[in-house]
Amino acid sequence: MKLNGKVVLITGAGSGLGRHCSQLFAAEGAKVCIVDIDSERAQQTLKLVEQQGGDAIAITADVAEKDQITSAVQQGVDHFGKLDVAWANAGIISRGGVPTVAGAEFVAFEDLTEADWQHVLGVNLSGVVYTAQAAVPALKANGGGTILATSSAASLVAYHSIALYSATKAGVNGLVRGLALDLGRFGIRVNAIAPAHGMSPNFLMPPGAPVVGQSYEEVAGPWNPAASPIPLKLPRPPSLCDNAKVALFLVSDDSAYMSGATIGSTDGGTLARVGMWFEEDLNPPPVA
Repeated sequence: MKLNGKVVLITGAGSGLGRHCSQLFAAEGAKVCIVDIDSERAQQTLKLVEQQGGDAIAITADVAEKDQITSAVQQGVDHFGKLDVAWANAGIISRGGVPTVAGAEFVAFEDLTEADWQHVLGVNLSGVVYTAQAAVPALKANGGGTILATSSAASLVAYHSIALYSATKAGVNGLVRGLALDLGRFGIRVNAIAPAHGMSPNFLMPPGAPVVGQSYEEVAGPWNPAASPIPLKLPRPPSLCDNAKVALFLVSDDSAYMSGATIGSTDGGTLARVGMWFEEDLNPPPVA
């Protein structure tokens, strides 16, 4: 098992990728600290982990509040005796969301308020800073360990109408590089995943909405690779598991000498293409 005996703390573990990885990491031998702002969701994840025979605790905390995430890390250390991995996974979309999603409210950039900015900044970037700050003393005491952050493809390329979100995720990438340089002497690795596809629709749903447990692409209906905008054509849609396995690699000893990297975990070639249109004969469809 890739995480046998390791203690892993995951924020935003009440739904989506965080919930999926709580189960996956437990199956790989980890003891899991399930942290979420929604206590009911955290308890649901805990129940799923325990049903599969895993060892975990559920902790309620808002990562945007430094004292709360500091307390959450300490609760995990007090319960399990150490910390090996801290994954700052919690994140929110900026107000206005993605206007192509049904029901999303379009908000012009100039109409976004200071409160809008502080909210997304607090969770997506300050929350990563606070989680890392809380984890470092425990990781130092442990003789080293791993900090993982969830960034986004939106940190690398532009997405419509979520400039504030993109800015916070680009900040995560810079933080990862800086911390990798500063913390390496203590045996602490720092990396990030930047998902493009295979993420949960709960990200765009109201707080408290039922947890879907599948990716956008999986819930969209029958999968048609030819109709997908993803350049890589596979017979199944991208899933939460595709991102989860990259996260598993980055927190396990399989990536022991990786630090300071932001990995596009499910881009399928999306980030490789240019923004211009070529004639069909220059980009032929795959041969059947």
